Amino acid sequence: MSAKLDRRHFIAAGTTALAMPFVVRNASAQSTSQGTSQSTWPARQIRMICSYPAGGQTDLLARAYGEFISKQVGKTVVIENKPGASGAIGTAEVARAEPDGHTILCSISTTYIMNRVVMKNPGYDMDKDLTLVSVIPGAGLLLVANPKTGIKTLEDFVAFARKSGKVNFGTYSVGSSPHMTINELNKQYGLNIEPVHYRGEAPMWTGMLEGTLDAAMGSYTAAQSVLQSDRGTVFAVHSKKVDAIPTIKTLPEQGATSKFFTVSGFTGWAVPKATPQPVVDRIAELCVAANSDPKVKEVLATFVLEPAIGFKETNALYQRELPIWIESAKSLGLEPA
Repeated sequence: MSAKLDRRHFIAAGTTALAMPFVVRNASAQSTSQGTSQSTWPARQIRMICSYPAGGQTDLLARAYGEFISKQVGKTVVIENKPGASGAIGTAEVARAEPDGHTILCSISTTYIMNRVVMKNPGYDMDKDLTLVSVIPGAGLLLVANPKTGIKTLEDFVAFARKSGKVNFGTYSVGSSPHMTINELNKQYGLNIEPVHYRGEAPMWTGMLEGTLDAAMGSYTAAQSVLQSDRGTVFAVHSKKVDAIPTIKTLPEQGATSKFFTVSGFTGWAVPKATPQPVVDRIAELCVAANSDPKVKEVLATFVLEPAIGFKETNALYQRELPIWIESAKSLGLEPA
């Protein structure tokens, strides 16, 4: 049912980067030959701060897009990993940077949206401190059941939850999309599912492999260990279909009605708020142009992701999904840390 994905060369590259920043260099002296002045962007080296660890999806996207940008503008792009506090540490650093386009953030929707709900003081204000430039819409997240449960559809899952009274449903963190999905399903169907929170997808899927979970939810790529060993059955996808498993219906297609099941989440780039709009537009154009680059295509395919979208499309998506995320997150009843 699932395609085999080889991610070893990506992970190896990311692991090496833990020891030292990844530097993308343009072999030619393109900027010198073109006589780039201080009044044009970029006038010097670009820092792209990734607010998550090396070797993961966000990091590998930053490196692929960063390399393409470097080749196009003739300046070095240095990828700096600044993980911690759900992306807040690296994001706060970018928010304090000079608004000239030479410091760019690469992060995910948790950082851009969820932190405003679950953190009292993340160190930045998305509305006042940052401008979203371009995003890669999220892939469809899979809902996977232990084959022993006999669950093959959302209807089966609801029936199982009502009959058993207790469901061990894995998530990869408190306040994550799986956590909110459980909450929304509980509300609609009158269930009492208690989430089992793990510190990331890898240990969560290990729990599924070991048979300690009845169900779990996460990305197609990370779920391969479970799916290829026949330790899990996909019974739904969150909000959008996954091309590799086109027969699996979304939650809305199976009767789930929450608005949260219409959002996708995203990975994307942001700059300090006062960055001139022409520079913002240029960075966005480069992110979109990078979609045709072979290395970028390979990373996108590895994680089953759509291409990056432009500035206007990015902010339309953000404004559409923001209130839905916030409403769903607040309904969890989490107290900001």
